[in-house]
Amino acid sequence: MRVYFDNAATTAMDDRVIEAMLPYMKLHYGNPSSVHSHGRQVRSAIEKARKKVAELLNAAPSEIFFTSGGTEADNTAIVCGIETYGIKHAITSPIEHHAVLHTLEECAKKGKIKLSLLDVNPKGEVDLQQLEALLQANPNSFVSLMHANNEIGNINDIETIGELAKTYGAFFHSDTVQTMGHYAHDLKNLPIDSLVAGGHKFHGPKGSGFLYVKKDKKIHPFIHGGAQERNMRGGTENVIGIIGIAKALELAYEDMDGHRKHIESLKSRFIELLKENIPGIEFNGKSADLKKSLYTVLNVSLPPSEENRGMLLFNLDLHGISASGGSACSSGATVGSHVLRALGHDPERESVRFSFSRFNTAEEVDYTVEKLKELYTVNV
Repeated sequence: MRVYFDNAATTAMDDRVIEAMLPYMKLHYGNPSSVHSHGRQVRSAIEKARKKVAELLNAAPSEIFFTSGGTEADNTAIVCGIETYGIKHAITSPIEHHAVLHTLEECAKKGKIKLSLLDVNPKGEVDLQQLEALLQANPNSFVSLMHANNEIGNINDIETIGELAKTYGAFFHSDTVQTMGHYAHDLKNLPIDSLVAGGHKFHGPKGSGFLYVKKDKKIHPFIHGGAQERNMRGGTENVIGIIGIAKALELAYEDMDGHRKHIESLKSRFIELLKENIPGIEFNGKSADLKKSLYTVLNVSLPPSEENRGMLLFNLDLHGISASGGSACSSGATVGSHVLRALGHDPERESVRFSFSRFNTAEEVDYTVEKLKELYTVNV
């Protein structure tokens, strides 16, 4: 059996997304900046996609900017938000995705900002009292806190964070890559200045993403060289990516509750079977709490085992099970997960992130637990 449980890294494209993209690979190939009929036809498709994304998120089309993915969108919001508003202080957490953390660290290294990192407890919860104290001492800061963590699944209360930021005149940006397409976002009523998405996290194409910037918080461009995206992003548009991400988001919203019910049942089954079959099993962050974590992510901490030390992911792969030790964006790193380090995770325990999609099955869950049980020698 082949099992794919690394959906937080990327998801399989939905066939209906591919079908929507195909005409723009084969037939409608005009440059959307061209004024002739071939170009106008493609320009119209891009604007329809923008309108669809905006409609689903309860935003204005003028607030949606298509990008190459979540990383570019995060970089744009952070670098350009800080520069546009002359912000001198930023606040984030040590468990943010590197697209946020490294970008802010680079801004600090260049002397553009002073960077403050919030404390995180062993369950991965950020200290909101500390956030308010920092905002009181540094009004007009740049705050970047993710909606949900890609490794441990913890969900932040971005409504409360947004209201705090608003109270102290801060610019609030959130990396929503892991929740977009899985949770509904009502942007007219959410106190947030910018957020991001990557299409391949919800069954769309890789290389597609978008940035939302609230209309009263305009920022200058990150990529120069053309007037595309209403002068916000130079470069010929990735037409098929734009068509694909809009279709993927539309499909996600069509049956979001049904998808959630199915995936939650898989996660719940996985948790119970692991508890039954592997003594000493623990779960990192709040990933085993169905109410306070992503229903798509489960981060498992296994008891110390000499037989599986540093080999567990490899052994799972030999059995046809694809999972992750953390963020796919850090897969080349040898230092381990910065998120688990921030939580004070015991390095003697192997940790695996299993992440699910609507295409997974209960049979795959059962098979994975069975193989884990076979592989794992528990030293009690």
